[in-house]
Amino acid sequence: MTLNFMLKGMAIGFAIAAPVGPIGILCIRRSLAEGRQIGLATGLGAATADAAYGCVAAFGLATVSGFLVGQRWWLAFLGGLFLCYLGVRTFISKPAVEAAEVRGSGLLSAYFSTLLLTLTNPMTILSFAAVFAGFGLGATPDYLAASALVAGVFLGSALWWLLLCCGHESGPVGCRP
Repeated sequence: MTLNFMLKGMAIGFAIAAPVGPIGILCIRRSLAEGRQIGLATGLGAATADAAYGCVAAFGLATVSGFLVGQRWWLAFLGGLFLCYLGVRTFISKPAVEAAEVRGSGLLSAYFSTLLLTLTNPMTILSFAAVFAGFGLGATPDYLAASALVAGVFLGSALWWLLLCCGHESGPVGCRP
């Protein structure tokens, strides 16, 4: 039964991560400009945020959900400012002649910046709540099943980001020979 919840969670995580929006474009841009590991770290930041919102939906924390939805204007404003900053920076930057070297501190920066940027969209929790309800997976008192569901959401979302980063010739190690 727990495996069933994990597989459903993987499908949900993949489906919610797959539509290419600002975070997908950021991941693609970072993969191409800064290297595959930065792109993957970017995607894993988004996958972690998806898992966090999936956790809120799976465990039925209406208080947290209500707070985030109540603060959506501020969160969207901050996220929008950050996206504008990234857009201007991308627009004025010169194309790299050679691929940028990946530094250890860059991976953490890519991960946490995307995690925070993705968390600025609290409407994601409504997506998870709607999908969970559609699958009959709403707030369950079975914490093991809910945990498997959230782990599946993370794995499904991470799988999407891994595939997205592998979509070009300089994809992650193991994606192309």
